[in-house]
Amino acid sequence: MSKIETQLSEGQNPDKPRHECGICGIYGHEDAAKLAYFGLYALQHRGQESAGIVASNGEQVTIHKNMGLVPEVFSEQNLQKLSGHMAVGHVRYSTTGESNVINTQPFLVHHKGLPLSVAHNGNLTNSISLRKTLEQQGSIFQTSMDSEIVVHLMARYLDQGLNEAIKHTFTDIQGAYSLLLMTQDTMIAVRDPRGFRPLCLGKLGNGAWVVASETCALDLIEAEYIREIEPGEVLIINKEGIDSLFPWEQCQPSFCIFEHVYFARPDSDVFGFNVYRARKRMGEILARETNIDADFVMPFPDSGNYAAIGYSNASGIPMEMGMIRNHYVGRTFIQPTQSMRDFSVRVKLNPVRCLLRGRRVIIVEDSIIRGTTGRSRVQSLRQAGAKEVHMVVSCPPTRHGCYYGIDFPSNHQLVAADNTIEGIRDYLGLDSLSYLSVDGLVEATGLSKDHFCLACFTGNYPILPDKNFTKDALSGHQ
Repeated sequence: MSKIETQLSEGQNPDKPRHECGICGIYGHEDAAKLAYFGLYALQHRGQESAGIVASNGEQVTIHKNMGLVPEVFSEQNLQKLSGHMAVGHVRYSTTGESNVINTQPFLVHHKGLPLSVAHNGNLTNSISLRKTLEQQGSIFQTSMDSEIVVHLMARYLDQGLNEAIKHTFTDIQGAYSLLLMTQDTMIAVRDPRGFRPLCLGKLGNGAWVVASETCALDLIEAEYIREIEPGEVLIINKEGIDSLFPWEQCQPSFCIFEHVYFARPDSDVFGFNVYRARKRMGEILARETNIDADFVMPFPDSGNYAAIGYSNASGIPMEMGMIRNHYVGRTFIQPTQSMRDFSVRVKLNPVRCLLRGRRVIIVEDSIIRGTTGRSRVQSLRQAGAKEVHMVVSCPPTRHGCYYGIDFPSNHQLVAADNTIEGIRDYLGLDSLSYLSVDGLVEATGLSKDHFCLACFTGNYPILPDKNFTKDALSGHQ
């Protein structure tokens, strides 16, 4: 077993970073829950473990949530029970808190007879110390989610009024959060002062408001995009209208650049720039930074599609689809016999052998995390007869884990953490391997470097977590 194989043999972390969560809120529409459902449908890529919606008619609050995809969790019947003009929805992939039904969101509690719910995208970096303090003061937690801390803090401060409760709660909290709070008659959007995670505002018809993680959710329900919710902004929506507060001092933004690399849908605008356009530009800059002679460029569908278009256009090397994706593979299937090696790879992607035989191929990938799936895919190209296999990656080497809501493996399971590019090239079985530079990646987004969190590439974390909050603990879904 090679050094890299030994490093990656522990654990079952995927070869791609897991998505985070997606949120969608509707205020002022008689079909709020159904619109939230479709918003979540558009955001399904951000979380596939569970889904939930909480709704209010101004007097009664109802909730439905469960494990599974959006269309598995909701039916016409249970959506009709979520009556009211206001609804908040959530799709989840767990980064903090284990994956089970008790940790599904939105999280709803009742305090002094009044409902309060939260739907959260991100990670709180001081969650361990806050939870310990709250428990010492008598709080009883129902889940292992860091999101529950928000409602406990809100409950402690609500006697001072809603605005003061928000101010004190989020002054206590550190880390990454784009979230929606809902009371009986008010919806509140909050984005952390560094703006790690995206959040946008839209308008529907003559008075309904929409808040969502990405603009693709607005598109599906035909809402008009108004603007991004700003870092450090608290947006309060109720029958009085819409009010914007900035309770905290302004600080340097730290937008997660992996939204553009991998997470966000290509039809979304994130941090003021279209994702499709950014990914295509990543490929164009990759072509500028590399010099590879090959017969054609190809992605592994669907991760490298848009960067591959840009690379092909800029390099003049034609693009082909050398791998065909099976779009009808579910999340589970009957396991094959032991003799059917690499079945999980081949059931999803199959090479076009007549296209690959005797050809020099450039694979365009969006990222390499553990490298295990990439290795199997390169082997399948070799077996199909490819003469040379080169790989270009549309982001820099991912060397560090994430504290802010992405389920990167712990450092020792990141293939680039302790290995040279040459070592990774040999492990994957490639003729050459090239990564996009940090400067090239930032250039592709249309913003400057000081707007982004680049910690997964550089190790320079904008907010340090609790001393007990380690990347190893995070990757285990504490």
